[in-house]
Amino acid sequence: MTSLIQAVRAKFLDAIRSVNPPGRWKILVVDEHSQQLLGSVLKQYDILEENVTLIEAITSYREPQPTMEAVYLLMPTSHNVDRIIRDFADGRQQYGAAHLFFIDPLAEPLFEKLTASPAEPFLKALQELYINFWALEAQVFSIKRPGAFFTAYSPPRNDAAFRSSRDQLEEELRYASKMLVNICVTVNEDPYIRYYLPTHHPPLGPLRPHASTRAPPPPEGSGRWRTQLARGQEARAYESAEGDYVSKLLAFMVQQGLDEYKKANPDFPKDNTRPRSTLIVTDRTMDTMAPFLHEFTYQAMANDLLPIENGSKYTYKFQTAVGAFEDKTATLSDADSVWTDVRHMHMREAIDKLMADFNQFMQDNAGFKGEGAVNLNDMKDMLANLPQFQEQREKFSLHLNIAQECMGIFERAKLPAIATVEQNCATGVTAEGKTPKTLVEEMVPLLDGRDVHNINKVRIIALYIQHRDGVPDEDRRRLYQHARLSLAEQDAVNALVHLGLRISRGPTDKDIKKKLKQKTSTDEEYDLSRYKPLLRTVLEDHVGNKLDPTMFPYVKDQPSLAAAPSLRATPSTGATSLRSAKPSWHRAARPGASSEVKPRLLVFVVGGMTYSEMREAYLLSKSLNKDIIIGSTHAATPREFVDDLKVLEIGGVGSRALPNGLGEGRGQRPFQEFYDELYFTRDAPPPQAPAPPAPQSRAQPGRAAHPSPIPSYASGNSTNLSGAAAEKEKKKKRFFHF
Repeated sequence: MTSLIQAVRAKFLDAIRSVNPPGRWKILVVDEHSQQLLGSVLKQYDILEENVTLIEAITSYREPQPTMEAVYLLMPTSHNVDRIIRDFADGRQQYGAAHLFFIDPLAEPLFEKLTASPAEPFLKALQELYINFWALEAQVFSIKRPGAFFTAYSPPRNDAAFRSSRDQLEEELRYASKMLVNICVTVNEDPYIRYYLPTHHPPLGPLRPHASTRAPPPPEGSGRWRTQLARGQEARAYESAEGDYVSKLLAFMVQQGLDEYKKANPDFPKDNTRPRSTLIVTDRTMDTMAPFLHEFTYQAMANDLLPIENGSKYTYKFQTAVGAFEDKTATLSDADSVWTDVRHMHMREAIDKLMADFNQFMQDNAGFKGEGAVNLNDMKDMLANLPQFQEQREKFSLHLNIAQECMGIFERAKLPAIATVEQNCATGVTAEGKTPKTLVEEMVPLLDGRDVHNINKVRIIALYIQHRDGVPDEDRRRLYQHARLSLAEQDAVNALVHLGLRISRGPTDKDIKKKLKQKTSTDEEYDLSRYKPLLRTVLEDHVGNKLDPTMFPYVKDQPSLAAAPSLRATPSTGATSLRSAKPSWHRAARPGASSEVKPRLLVFVVGGMTYSEMREAYLLSKSLNKDIIIGSTHAATPREFVDDLKVLEIGGVGSRALPNGLGEGRGQRPFQEFYDELYFTRDAPPPQAPAPPAPQSRAQPGRAAHPSPIPSYASGNSTNLSGAAAEKEKKKKRFFHF
């Protein structure tokens, strides 16, 4: 399949290449967000190779270049539109011509403002790129909105806050829906849309039923959802109604966004030879086991146990050719072939492959004679003697360090015993397939142990309470007492109620029968990796036409039974354990599979996706013969998930995503105002008079030019939108193409 990273990269390059001024050379103008998106898929060298002689920040002072044409690559905010107009207003001509490329769709009032402005004669083209999302991996994307976890699940502060809390949530979901439309446009898909509809708990957070905010029931015969479409203005598209859920609201918003896009682009999707795809919208409440479990595949284990920043930046001790150690920061990305080869392998298998590849590399490139490396320590010693192969040496050294650190923590932190309890709680059975009858006896010594980290105790207790579907309050108090949990750690467990879970139960309470359960299997490869995320079951059932339509209804259209996909059977492998010397779970892709045009399946998880769910997207792509793309508001490690739970009750105050919490609701406001606030950056001050402006570093053709520093985000008010263009349609046809 085409990598998401490559798809976004190609769109950026096509936009830049489409501008060919008479003088050949051009200037690229960016804002902070577009520069970050651009830098995530392209190096500066790649940009300058496209006849770009200078990269400038739109918020910085820029010397006029009236003989040069400029490519504006910007977010479609009111402030950026004002800056474009200012470049050509009051007798100023910043550039000879402007080619506008907006990362997101441009709102109609802003388009009208541009066409009625002094900048209009200088505008040669405008294009909407629909690439405002982060392509993390070939099949993984994020919109990087970790605060959405609190917006969706934090309870309103008081009765009066319900309405404003819902307004905040709808604002957040509308933003997410725009990003999902971007994804669909980028991959050229108009999918069927299904969404998760819980049957075991009422709506949560700002959506939970509440007498003071509940809307009156709709008239008989009318739909619960009402679309209010008004050209040129943002309108509330959905009514508040009992039974609303996060995934439901988002799914309907995405459908509305796609319908609007198709209305403006009747040929969408263009030349698509694939069967129509499906987008499944779900949220974190669907699977609350997966975020707590210790995973032992390479990427998931590393992100859980090591201080990896944003899933990609890792600092480690690197041994130089002279034997000295220095701190080195590496990027874990698809550009690292070693990383992509092993990231979804079980750690034991990943270590075996690293050593096998290293020994092969030694034989092929270093004239090595001998037995080769038989363990990680041997490999470490031999790496120090390979100064002539710097790049490969650094890669092997990086992954050797990751593997050693993970296995060291695995032994020191008692993870074999901890993971056994976790797996028994999550699956409801032991490795032998029997009901666990000694969970408390196995768990209490771990909770009492002073050498077991409290974060692991929280994870054990959270999984045990879910396994029991709630425990008596006195039992929960004793568990906290055994574990010596702080109040904040107790809050993390107690906050599970805000995810629809029961943590307290009385003697007469009955079990809540959830329809969505993991399928038990006897062919699991590793004893400590028996639990598979529920997302795996959902995707398999969807492909096999077995997914319960009451739990995953369609928003609008749905495929006919004859056109629906069928589940392909896959061979099973024998069971083994973490300590197995010859793991056998990994299966190679079928010959020729990569050349097939496979149907696509898109998945979006509100509230954070786990690395185990990301892994399943890749593995199921092979076993189900689908191209599966997974995305979320953000990627979350178990530690980050627990930290967020600690402050969920208080709206995220003190969290990394929202240090000041959700704050007071702003009430109903146009979406453009929210959008402008989200991407606002303050203009740099102009040079002080009478001193002349400091000369900028200007690159000669073929030489790198560094953009001016771009200030960080700051809050600000939106600009009033005004101005109607009488000849708008004529101008569109003349130089605007969408």
